[in-house]
Amino acid sequence: MKKILLAGTALLTVVSSAALAADMRPARAPIYTKAPMMAPVYSWTGCYIGGNVGGLWATKEWSTTGVANSTQDISSGLGGGQIGCNYQVSTWVFGIQGDYDWTDASASSTDLALLGATDRSRIKGLASVTGRVGYAWDRFLGYVKGGGAWENDSYDITRTATGVTFATASETRSGWTVGVGGEYAFNEFLSGFAEYDYYDFGTKTNSFATTIPSTVLVDIKERKSVAKIGVNFKLGGWH
Repeated sequence: MKKILLAGTALLTVVSSAALAADMRPARAPIYTKAPMMAPVYSWTGCYIGGNVGGLWATKEWSTTGVANSTQDISSGLGGGQIGCNYQVSTWVFGIQGDYDWTDASASSTDLALLGATDRSRIKGLASVTGRVGYAWDRFLGYVKGGGAWENDSYDITRTATGVTFATASETRSGWTVGVGGEYAFNEFLSGFAEYDYYDFGTKTNSFATTIPSTVLVDIKERKSVAKIGVNFKLGGWH
């Protein structure tokens, strides 16, 4: 019996020593893994330059001393460029932009006041300086714009039977414009946009020089719509 007790005590001592040794071994160091990289949120802050193409649709109404002479519906393509700067505050984007587009839009109509005459209007260029306010969903920006507008026009009146021009005029008209558009940033430097703009140039009095020693005063009223698409190249930014 004594031998059995001695053997049990020895076995218990060995097991206890082994367990204590296992508890005293240093703990395994935890393994850390890198957190996945988060894509940076796009910033619209910065200046840009770009180009655009599109189309215009205008209506010009001629009148003399309150009497309607003619109405011309003009449509044509246009193309040009723009430059501007944006500044983003949270998800709101504020900016200013200047643009200029060249065109060669023209239309003619029969003059109802000057019998036997044809009136012609020609639009040569269109410019604007506008402020912009937009809301950004990361790389997509929806915006509205508004500001001043200018246009280069020329006019002539010809004898319908002979095609001989006997009165001409030209002007740089001023007016206002409002528009709406959307822009998407493909990467940090390149974005594309589409927009619609409405222009109102009011009614302006033009003095036509004639081939006889006199002048003709004609009031010309104009409204215009422009739709265009384009690209912008971001020049830099600050945060």
